[in-house]
Amino acid sequence: MHAIKAVFTKGWAAMLIAALAIAGFLLEWPMEAFIAGIASVLIIFMALSAVTAREKMLDESAESLKELSGYFYHRFMGESSLSIFAIINSLFKTDNTRLWEWARSCDNAQRVFNTWCDSFNTRLETDHRTRRFSAYLRISTKELWLMVKMYQEYIQQFAEVANHIELPVETIEQYKRFCVEYNTFVGQFRDLLAGLRRVARIEIEPPSIKMAPDIKQAT
Repeated sequence: MHAIKAVFTKGWAAMLIAALAIAGFLLEWPMEAFIAGIASVLIIFMALSAVTAREKMLDESAESLKELSGYFYHRFMGESSLSIFAIINSLFKTDNTRLWEWARSCDNAQRVFNTWCDSFNTRLETDHRTRRFSAYLRISTKELWLMVKMYQEYIQQFAEVANHIELPVETIEQYKRFCVEYNTFVGQFRDLLAGLRRVARIEIEPPSIKMAPDIKQAT
């Protein structure tokens, strides 16, 4: 059944051209009329093919966005040990009370991030079920981009602290493990943004999503 449907969906233009050829031969149409008919069929076919291809790319991009957003939340937010906030919280094990104050302020930010990201993923799931990708894809992509951009600020702050103050070896190793996974996520997000710039007119530059920086502190 699916094979028959595919034949009619993709091969209707060829069948219509064949029908025009037969009709033109039997009815002795002028060559100009025959060519005009075939040209019209081809133009319509190419236009519909372009629309179908764009819808397919939007579908794939929407699925990728949903997967990336879920991955970001489960691996780098919440109670994950790879969250930058979990790494910052490990600073409470040091004797530096100034770091405690900063870690405490980051702990408050983590609650906001968790609520925001959880709400975003719920809305994204709902929007995705509507299949109206062109209606929400640009807005949702920009929101995830904004979330990641703000998250990057805490990564950068931690890296600056780590480059100036001696931290526990466990904290440094935890950050290095975080970098490996986070930078893979960044690469995937950049690829998605590059693709969306072609099909959804997303105006976000992929390099605006930064990799987690290395730290110079020796372990």
